Amino acid sequence: MAELDRDRRNTRPGPYDPLLARHREALDLFTERVHAVRPDQWDDPTPCTGWTVRDLVNHLAVEQMWVPPLVRDGRTIAEQGDALEGDLLGEDPVATWDEAAAAAREAFTAPGALERTVDLSFGETPAEEYCAQITIDATVHAWDLSRAIGVDERIPKPLVDFSVRAVAPYAAELEKSGMFAAAVEPPSGADAQTKLLALLGREVRH
Repeated sequence: MAELDRDRRNTRPGPYDPLLARHREALDLFTERVHAVRPDQWDDPTPCTGWTVRDLVNHLAVEQMWVPPLVRDGRTIAEQGDALEGDLLGEDPVATWDEAAAAAREAFTAPGALERTVDLSFGETPAEEYCAQITIDATVHAWDLSRAIGVDERIPKPLVDFSVRAVAPYAAELEKSGMFAAAVEPPSGADAQTKLLALLGREVRH
């Protein structure tokens, strides 16, 4: 994504890269929400059609589990096979999420990781674009999870601003990737967060 160059210009490499900072913030935000899930909420519905809270957390956890083999090991989806299919949360969903998020963060912050190319379902993709997609997905799904479990739905402004810049020119392509829903029309006078959620298929009703 060309927009990423603007965020990365004149910055130090490695963990100080602004893209990696947003990725860290998105994972931290989702982690806070996962840790806020009550034991009786795992089967509750979410704004994601047909998904329970457990389904949503599993989706994000599996998404993080894909990062090390694709980014660190350079494996293709075909080589990885079906090892990361299904519900992988186990008996301790929170611990599983924490472990998956830590492994993804480590893979993306390794020297040279963002300069690599990864094999995704829709073709070879720069690792920095993959990282951006993971970041946006974690950001918007943190909102989904927040709404599902009834906690603070606010997304930090740096994540909103980053996601809007990254998503706006590529919304149609991101929808085709299967990671995001089709955009909807935001309400009149919508704030930046609501506009972001609308770009990613969320109709925000209070």
